[in-house]
Amino acid sequence: MLDKKVLITGIAGFAGSHLAELLLEKGGYEIYGLCRPRSKTDHIEAIKNKLHLEDADLLDSHSLYTTVARIKPDYIFHLAAQSFVPTSWVSPSVTLEVNIIGSANLFEAVRQVGIDPVIQIACSSEEYGLVHPDEIPIKETNPLRPQSPYAVSKVAMDYLGYQYFCSYNMRIIRTRGFNHTGPRRGETFVTSNFAKQVALIERGKQEAVIKVGNLDAERDWTDVRDMVRGYLLAVEKCDPGEEYNVCSGRAVKIRDMLDMLLSYSKVKVDIREDASRMRPSDVPILIGENKKFVDKTGWKPEIPFEKTMEDLLNYWRERV
Repeated sequence: MLDKKVLITGIAGFAGSHLAELLLEKGGYEIYGLCRPRSKTDHIEAIKNKLHLEDADLLDSHSLYTTVARIKPDYIFHLAAQSFVPTSWVSPSVTLEVNIIGSANLFEAVRQVGIDPVIQIACSSEEYGLVHPDEIPIKETNPLRPQSPYAVSKVAMDYLGYQYFCSYNMRIIRTRGFNHTGPRRGETFVTSNFAKQVALIERGKQEAVIKVGNLDAERDWTDVRDMVRGYLLAVEKCDPGEEYNVCSGRAVKIRDMLDMLLSYSKVKVDIREDASRMRPSDVPILIGENKKFVDKTGWKPEIPFEKTMEDLLNYWRERV
């Protein structure tokens, strides 16, 4: 049987690199990834020779069309994005352009080439935004009340996916991933940022002070390795046109996550609030309901959050 051709946008990124590893481990896939010349490829360095890296940009519709036309993928995982919420306050138009126009260009390339791949698009729990206490846990039917330019960009991408399904019968599956973390998480994200600070303090490279933002927010975290397993199951088993929450179904306070990290270390630290880490508006609690996705795919998170945080801390210990 011929290998399935897979195209991953954002293959060199956090989730993209873990997904590429998962597909290689399972076998039966020929893996292509969009990778701009300026992209860092550290995350995929060890597996680079097993991948086909394509020099194409989501904002360059011509390069995208020629790449899609040449590969003719069976599956597309659309993971490339400007994905850091605070950056979207600083550069709203860049965030909107990459996440919305980039997605539209990808869908158009597939439509114009005339192929029929299954496309998973990585939408976000941030789309739900302001969630009222009586709306927890968050179901897919919950109103979308986005609270950041990033969240607005993801709502638009999500609904574009739905529109292309309705208008052109494109097999687009919308996964609304809640927070995910683990080794290789960008250091701007809170779990990784705290883990890196702990590792630096252990090495004597930072004073024994951890700078923090809002520690009272509660987030539903899944290990990235469980999340990408979910993405693969989505293209294999989910219904095109539908949206699915991918989440653990339980929340952890950011304060408790920090305490957990510190429990893996012998360092004694002071916790200091840093005004630059506060968002103009923050979502106090995000807990998802994953029943729709679990019923369809049989997926469940397998890696305990404690293990995720320990692996993340060890990742930074090796790098600082």
